[in-house]
Amino acid sequence: MKPVRVYFNRWFSVAYHYMNLIRENPDGVPFTIYATHPDINHMSLQGADIAETEPELTGLAYVEFCLDFCRRHAIDVFIPRLHMLEISRHIARFDEIGTKVLVCRDTELLESVMLKASFYERVRATGIMPVPEYRIVRSAEAFGEACRELGDMGYRVCFKPNDSEGGLGFRIIDNKRDHLADLFGYVTPYISLEEAQTILAKASSFPDLMVMELLEGDEYSIDCLSDGEGRLLAAVPRRKAGGRLRLLERHPDFLELAARVAETFRFPYNFNIQMKYNQETAKLLEINPRMSGGLHLSCLSGINFPYLAVKSALGGKVPAMELEADILATHIEQPVIVQRREYQLPERFN
Repeated sequence: MKPVRVYFNRWFSVAYHYMNLIRENPDGVPFTIYATHPDINHMSLQGADIAETEPELTGLAYVEFCLDFCRRHAIDVFIPRLHMLEISRHIARFDEIGTKVLVCRDTELLESVMLKASFYERVRATGIMPVPEYRIVRSAEAFGEACRELGDMGYRVCFKPNDSEGGLGFRIIDNKRDHLADLFGYVTPYISLEEAQTILAKASSFPDLMVMELLEGDEYSIDCLSDGEGRLLAAVPRRKAGGRLRLLERHPDFLELAARVAETFRFPYNFNIQMKYNQETAKLLEINPRMSGGLHLSCLSGINFPYLAVKSALGGKVPAMELEADILATHIEQPVIVQRREYQLPERFN
């Protein structure tokens, strides 16, 4: 059987696990994994069979690079992370060369997901789940007013850029910090309102900030698998259980939520819903229209999310699946040789 050619562009380090999960699939389908990254020694590339250096490009120039790569290597399935929106806008060009792309084709939806405020409003309009109380600010003065307003409503306050990924730029307002202890302690996300406002006031401009209620309860990451039409095939709720522990559990409310999200938005293939409790209410943090950073842990459920997404994209039949038992899981670092250089020993050692 001719190996299926799969390409990952610039991904996080955990793509190493996704590549191996695809390669070690239960159907015995052979794969050749291709990957690119600006750093040829990046961890994500260590899981690839063929790796190349990726140029630092944006916009259409980056799409052209990806198209050329897929064309040159006759790629069957492309799994993008970087610049997904631009790739989605030009998806027809990948169709023309016969490359299936694991990306949401609804560019309007994809764009709204990347701007948290617009997506929160979209979710609020559907009524399928609660969203946090928030304000969008563009000035230091508005920032201070929003923090005080939410504080007066009884919330602890946090903020992050409206257009960001993961924990980038996330800070928690705490006006009772011991600055000397902070100086000699670990780096933390905490900052006082006065410090934050002073920094923002000194800037001529800054990206839109989302000031929001701090959700302080249990955090869940729900890894989901849909077919190419957005029909849900599997969902695994994964709770942070302290330190590196993660509990994969059959949480009925979140399994139902995953079904509602799939039915409402029709995200194809792999997507992830992040929820966090404030007291008794779980509220949306964000939805990632791609494989999550902890997806390899959810695969301990026996559901091979990366491989099944590829299989579905290629027209294979993927049945609906469920988590069969609660699983407490963790992870450890794994040493990997990136390069090996042989040396000729001096004669005195021979």
